[in-house]
Amino acid sequence: MHRLIGERGLADSWLTPDDARAGLRDMVRTRRFDERALALQRRGWMSGYPPFRGQEASQVGAAHAMRDADWLVPTYRSNALQIARGVPMSDILLFRRGYPEFVSDHDVPVLPQAVPIASQIPHAAGLGMARNYAGNDEAVLVCFGDGATSEGDFHEGLNFAGVFDAPVVFFCENNGWAISLPRERQTASDSIAVKAEAYGFEGVQVDGNDPFAVRETVTEALADARDGKPVLVESMTYRQGAHTTADDPSQYRDEEPDDVPEWRLRDPIERAEEFLLGEGVIDENFVEQAREEATEELAEAVETAESTPEPDPDDLFEHTYTEMPAPLREQQEELHDYLSRHDPVELDR
Repeated sequence: MHRLIGERGLADSWLTPDDARAGLRDMVRTRRFDERALALQRRGWMSGYPPFRGQEASQVGAAHAMRDADWLVPTYRSNALQIARGVPMSDILLFRRGYPEFVSDHDVPVLPQAVPIASQIPHAAGLGMARNYAGNDEAVLVCFGDGATSEGDFHEGLNFAGVFDAPVVFFCENNGWAISLPRERQTASDSIAVKAEAYGFEGVQVDGNDPFAVRETVTEALADARDGKPVLVESMTYRQGAHTTADDPSQYRDEEPDDVPEWRLRDPIERAEEFLLGEGVIDENFVEQAREEATEELAEAVETAESTPEPDPDDLFEHTYTEMPAPLREQQEELHDYLSRHDPVELDR
């Protein structure tokens, strides 16, 4: 396992001080986004939200390892990874309010978030195979949690990637819980990473609460993937909050579990800040300044989201088939009838 770079010092890494500052800045940005999004959901601004607090290092480290042209295939908790890759915060907020996935015209190569568990993994293998046919130098990074490795889509996607040498990094964030089920209750394997052996390629573990170790590991994995050798990366992190805003983790886990190593429980932002202060890379005001900048960015994102016109309900129907079949047209007419009989303000409630 790649351990904390702080055990070696930044000078022993190929990462520069600018790389390190950018990593910590994005961790603070995404933590602030998570806090604000959670508060917005609690006041009814959006219907549901999956917090990622505690996983910022894992996601930011992976995002910073990717090249501009690499494809990101996210899951529903990959919001920090998307933001660090350049997806506008307003797009993610709007998605949670029922808008199309990408309202802005950003050019980040990213697929829509996958909410069904593991359904995005075969898509990522297909993207990698398409890259081989096209002959370009892109790689694919697909994100999922440890619970997804118990789904059939996981095995199918890895099998295709192994057989066809698809340039895919399978990035599993092992945060300890598949909703309310601990890892040891859903798989008897020694690790998630070891599952890669069944498909003929390498699996590695990394300290997912160390953004710099994650960046190094995923950079190496993406390089191997470009050479036709897919990799499964198991990022060992911890979900500090609930699975979603509809979840109550106090019903199934202890506040301070005895079976989780201390390094997985430590707050990744505090840990990175402490390390970079010791390296002389940042000063005492760095995190607070980054937080203030993120707060301003979020205010603009919320304003953008609130000023965006509501999507046309007909979009649900008109982009599904070349020629709309009769049953779908009937549903469209029923919706029009329903909307005509209800006050939009009442529907908002």
